[in-house]
Amino acid sequence: SQPQEECELKIIQQEKEVAVLPPKDACKCHKEDLARALNVDLQTGLSEISVLQRRSKHGWNEFSVENTEALPEYRSEKSLEELNKLVPPECNCLREGKLQHLLARELVPGDIIYLSVGDRVPADLRLIEVTDLLVDESSFTGEAEPCNKTEGVLLEAGDITTLSNVVFMGTLVRYGKGKGVVIGTGENSQFGEVFKMMQAEEVTQKTQPWECPFGTFGSVVVVWWLLAVAAIPEGLPIVVTVTLVLGVLRMAKKKVIVKKLPIVETLGCCNVICSDKTGTLTANEMTVTRLLASDGCQAEVSGVGYNGEGNVYLLPSKEILKEFSNVSIGKLAGCVVNNAVIRKNSVIGQPTEGALIALAMKMELADIKDIYVRKKEIPFSSEQKWMAVKCTLKNQDQEDIYFMKGAFEEVIQHCTLYNSGGISLSLTPQQKALYQQEEKRMGSSGLRVLALASGPELGKLTFLGLVGIIDPPRAGVKEAVQILFESGVSVKMITGDALETAVAIGTKLPSDTRLYFVFFFFVFQVSIFFRTSPKHKLKIIKALQRAGAVVSMTGDGVNDAVALKSADIGIAMGRAGTDVSKEAANMILVDDDFSKVMNAIEEGKGIFYNIKNFVRFQLSTSISALSLITLSTVLNLPNPLNAMQILWINIIMDGPPAQSLGVEPVDRDTIKQPPRCITDTILSKSLILKIFMSAIIIISGTLFVFWKEVREIWGITPRTTTMTFTCFVFFDLFNALTCRSQTKLIFEIGFFRNRMFLYSVLGSFLGQLAVIYIPPLQKIFQTENLGVLDLLFLTGLASSVFVVSELLKLCEKRCCPPKHTKGRHN
Repeated sequence: SQPQEECELKIIQQEKEVAVLPPKDACKCHKEDLARALNVDLQTGLSEISVLQRRSKHGWNEFSVENTEALPEYRSEKSLEELNKLVPPECNCLREGKLQHLLARELVPGDIIYLSVGDRVPADLRLIEVTDLLVDESSFTGEAEPCNKTEGVLLEAGDITTLSNVVFMGTLVRYGKGKGVVIGTGENSQFGEVFKMMQAEEVTQKTQPWECPFGTFGSVVVVWWLLAVAAIPEGLPIVVTVTLVLGVLRMAKKKVIVKKLPIVETLGCCNVICSDKTGTLTANEMTVTRLLASDGCQAEVSGVGYNGEGNVYLLPSKEILKEFSNVSIGKLAGCVVNNAVIRKNSVIGQPTEGALIALAMKMELADIKDIYVRKKEIPFSSEQKWMAVKCTLKNQDQEDIYFMKGAFEEVIQHCTLYNSGGISLSLTPQQKALYQQEEKRMGSSGLRVLALASGPELGKLTFLGLVGIIDPPRAGVKEAVQILFESGVSVKMITGDALETAVAIGTKLPSDTRLYFVFFFFVFQVSIFFRTSPKHKLKIIKALQRAGAVVSMTGDGVNDAVALKSADIGIAMGRAGTDVSKEAANMILVDDDFSKVMNAIEEGKGIFYNIKNFVRFQLSTSISALSLITLSTVLNLPNPLNAMQILWINIIMDGPPAQSLGVEPVDRDTIKQPPRCITDTILSKSLILKIFMSAIIIISGTLFVFWKEVREIWGITPRTTTMTFTCFVFFDLFNALTCRSQTKLIFEIGFFRNRMFLYSVLGSFLGQLAVIYIPPLQKIFQTENLGVLDLLFLTGLASSVFVVSELLKLCEKRCCPPKHTKGRHN
């Protein structure tokens, strides 16, 4: 009918005017204003016609990317797949007055969604009804503790992590229930913003030394030109590949997975490491570290995680305690007013409650909860900021008792007494002021402070004490940061946490803790960035790169994905890391151990040095062989080597001795070396001089033997070529020995450390003897037997290239001590 058509036309017109509402605007809206802005009835939801019209404008609630086979786009598609996994397949939605179970991809702005425990939020929602709602936003913000959500209007909109009446797509409902209006779907959600940044972020070629026109790439061109001239040795690409592969395998044994071969070598250039805090520098396991009993006794707690390992130490005596003070606060409150469970060193429930159970385990009181029967629970809410349970002892006829935990300012209002030496005393204003002062002191050090109380009535409780909780640094992080700092690598912490928490962790690490916010020209001086969003992290990375830094970024959350992708080296956590972060990264730390970054950097530096060692050996040998033949031709001398002998030398030059230089174990002092400048070339001036020095010694020694043999018999005989040939081979082997390190003497690196080199040199030596003494091979190579004195003479002469090189290393050590690098980039 005409009236119905006019109605539908009016609806269509209205739908065209409906726009996505940004979270910072939605959080300030009253329910009525929100309903008006999104053109929806909050009691009945959208009509099917409205849904269709809105979908035609806003699309499906999912992420999309053009289908293409190009490798950058492939990485984007992989990240896209993982982002799509954060969108739950189904949800509970109110439409046309009925609660329906729908596919989440069908949602549009204005839909009414119902949330309950265990649900993953299907889109960005502005909450309109909330009952004790706690949402885990760690994958988005990086903060471990679930966020309290409300339905009230916010007068001011700060950072998105502070919007208490908005929940975001992909986050998880840990407790309570709620109802909200969809304000953002698909790419218009906050996760969509992250994905769009990942797409917009050009997948630049990561700065590899052989990809830099002024770095190793230019060197390799020169190397190939020289090698082409010098009998074209084919070993360089093989050695580079094998060296990188073996480096990757060595790192895999250390639980570091490398997704792209060149990244291993790039680590040697890294001079700035930006690290997420939660789950990377810290274990993402809330831990009680400080206690204050109501009678004034204080204690500190050791041990990290939900395993009960650690002790409680009375301060200042450091005496180990099991029962803290005369009344165990862990016994009376921490475990009883608690809904978490620890299983297999992991917590089921809130991390804070898990920390309290872990404390009780350290005090051997973990089973204390079982002696009580819970009669009533008053759940935690963001308004009251406390939780209480009403209990009675099992099999005992006693009065009921309340246990309470929560924010100090709220719990203390329910207390009239405090415990001192087992005696309940009246809680005076002076005593309250002392507790408040201690609570502020603990809070200012980055601890989350909980107050504990118990008693027969909620208004007549006995104050028991305070518990300080934090997610502490991982084991080994402090030492790793110290070593990196001393080697010239700057470590910067980038976190979404508040200032106090960021400083509390930062001050436990050996780094400069000056605090600024994000300014381009301050970026190198800043050590800690707090309250950062994905956009902030991207800006920090870009600013560092523009300032000339080679930046590594470590992280585990979706909020880290953009920064991981844009950094020169993106490193994701294997255990706690989201699939999105793993796809965006170049490397994965299997056991989330930050100290393994140090091993990776060490491996990267070692690989570069090994390639330099190989290049030095090959070039010096190649130049010697070509020069020997060239000089003979120019001086009109007989050719000192025949074709088969030259082939044999080429096999040694490109064969096992040469290849084994590429697998030299990483030196223990490598990590102490400063980061290599990205413009540094393999063919440095120093290396070129060493190459020509070795080549001159080899050429001179070999020509001397050739001239000596020719002069004695006035002609070319098999002995002449055998002596010359063997001399050159022995020079090669001694040259390979000294090329194992550019700076360390053979006695420092050890003769037997690189067994592959030992076996290959021994095999080459035995092969040379076979060529000299086995008749069939003598015919092929036109050689004859040499005497013992001949071999001793050639060995002594050939060792000169080794002796001179070692003496040069010794002189360099004494005359040019290594530069002090501490604080170079801070």
